[in-house]
Amino acid sequence: MPTPLSRDMAWLHLCEWTESESLRRHARAVEIVLRAAALKYGDGESEVEEWGIAGMLHDADYEKWPEQHPRKIVLWLRELGQGDPIMERIAHAISAHYTRWGINYDTQLDRALLACDELTGFIGACCLVRPEGISTLKPKSVKKKLKDKRFAASVERSEVLAGAEMLGVELSEHIQFIIDALKPHAEELGLKGST
Repeated sequence: MPTPLSRDMAWLHLCEWTESESLRRHARAVEIVLRAAALKYGDGESEVEEWGIAGMLHDADYEKWPEQHPRKIVLWLRELGQGDPIMERIAHAISAHYTRWGINYDTQLDRALLACDELTGFIGACCLVRPEGISTLKPKSVKKKLKDKRFAASVERSEVLAGAEMLGVELSEHIQFIIDALKPHAEELGLKGST
């Protein structure tokens, strides 16, 4: 079932609200990972677009309205969708990914967005400090960096662990899944490293 919001429309809206190249890159990375997650954890091809848009827009309001995040993007999606079930699922997943709101994780999309958001950003940070970037990155290295609270200190380690647990997947396997999803897009995402 097609979403009322096309991928191109979602990207234009993201760019309207998000000028930072690094935040746009994060949005794109989470979109890529969520598209792969729809195939692994969801109902497959029919959900790829929906999950990708949720991943892309999850932080769309963060740059302009950090104190209202994610309220602005959730309201925008609900107004645009006017009760459309796909738009409501996207809005709910984005609400749930903001753990301070205490929203229930009702669907695989809700759980996957939580499980992939922080970890995708963290893996990106790991790539930036490696000369060979993502090309040789292994889960063991990522887990070692997760233990260093000073490295990428803003990443919520508890969300990384809770997300993998909610999906019922071992953390190393989940890390490898995200690495594999990002690798083909390393150049676009700036994850190739310096060598």
